[in-house]
Amino acid sequence: MNVNYMLILEIIVVVNAALAFVTVFREKRDIAATWAWMLVLVLLPVVGFIAYAFIGRKLPKGRMFRLQRQVAVQLEERLNQQREEIGDEIVPSDQISHSVINMVNMFMETDHAFLARKNRVRVITDGHDLFHLMLEDIERAHSSIHIEFYTFYNDQIGNDVLDLLIKKAQAGVEVRVIYDPWGSMGTWKSFFKPLIDAGGHVEAFLGTRSAVIDFRLNFRDHRKIVTIDGQIGYVGGFNIGDQYLGRKEKFGYWRDTHLRIVGSGVFSLQARFMLDWNATDRDHPFKDDRIEHKYFPLTKVKGETSLQIVSSGPDSDLQQIKMGYMRLIQTAEKRLWIQTPYLIPDDSVLDSLRIAAMAGVDVRIMIPDKPDHAFVYRATQYYARQLADDGVKIYFYHNGFIHAKTMVVDGRIASVGSANMDYRSFKLNFEINAFIYDPQVATQLEEIYEADMRYSELITPEKFKAQSTYLKFKQTASRLLSPIL
Repeated sequence: MNVNYMLILEIIVVVNAALAFVTVFREKRDIAATWAWMLVLVLLPVVGFIAYAFIGRKLPKGRMFRLQRQVAVQLEERLNQQREEIGDEIVPSDQISHSVINMVNMFMETDHAFLARKNRVRVITDGHDLFHLMLEDIERAHSSIHIEFYTFYNDQIGNDVLDLLIKKAQAGVEVRVIYDPWGSMGTWKSFFKPLIDAGGHVEAFLGTRSAVIDFRLNFRDHRKIVTIDGQIGYVGGFNIGDQYLGRKEKFGYWRDTHLRIVGSGVFSLQARFMLDWNATDRDHPFKDDRIEHKYFPLTKVKGETSLQIVSSGPDSDLQQIKMGYMRLIQTAEKRLWIQTPYLIPDDSVLDSLRIAAMAGVDVRIMIPDKPDHAFVYRATQYYARQLADDGVKIYFYHNGFIHAKTMVVDGRIASVGSANMDYRSFKLNFEINAFIYDPQVATQLEEIYEADMRYSELITPEKFKAQSTYLKFKQTASRLLSPIL
């Protein structure tokens, strides 16, 4: 009898391994993710396949972006204008360098990201300040309000925003909202019905109606975009929810970084929203003959900031934001300061950080001292420990939860946006960042970083070594799954 059981078990193991092989290798993916999934599927029969169904499958080509032609044409025309000016002074003379010019060119080629000049940019690090400004701007809107967030919760601030959007829609302002159903878990479509009844338009990203129907955990719309009248824009790390105002005991104070942009940089935020909308909602697309005048009004702004809005996602194999991060790392000569809630870099980014530190660059990475996702946090600790051994200064932020996604180089150039320093942001999520070529804004971000250091602890290699064996085991085990976290 025992022999029969052993035979059945052996058959199950062999069949499971064969199915795992076919399942993983039938789709193109990088080798690290391939072997991580093989590990899960082989060691966790049945359970592993259930996990794969939710987070392992690739996005079908039929669901990829169908870019609305006229919007794409508008972007290409603006990009061509910028290419003609590349030989001239593309940014103020004190910022000119080959690294900056090369980065501008790279984003133009890979993401049609034109260089927006003379913007007014405000850096916002507190949720109360952000929503105060944003609600004031929405209140003054007279033409259009476009909102795209990973998280739009049905809570106090979510209802405050919704009530104002209803009011503006009733007043005849065009209101469109894109939300991600997984990121907005618990917020049902019925929550938005009063806004729809008032004349607004609301869609779950890529047409998915609910988190229950949407079988995939991957390929989420992690972008955070607000444009108002095509003249004011917001981009960064905050979402819409009470926890982002420090109202959740689990997280405490929420430390994030967002930008308010006035100027031509809003053009790219508006265009990105329109592309996402037309890929999501075929019933109410943006019309060709209304695009330029209504949504891209000519504005004269006396600002000092040059920037590029760069987006990336699984609709492209180029990983544009990751390329931007790597270019920033390689550009650093003195200082490279990073804030990220999740530190799970792939080998290329990991090596770039190590090389910078070993070359004498002051590389600092600030991460939370508490988890919001257990496996992700243990993997973050693992990579933090490895980088500390290579000379990177690792800081654990103690004053609540740090969710900012920022990188600042030598007080000259910087990045602020939605993309974390991890596999998911590089390959699996739809993300958006602002790459900023302005010493004044970069210096301000360095000052903010230094202020955050007062609430942070430098975790030396010795402190990492003093961690318990069990904790290190959890970190190492989580790291094995890092390509699919």
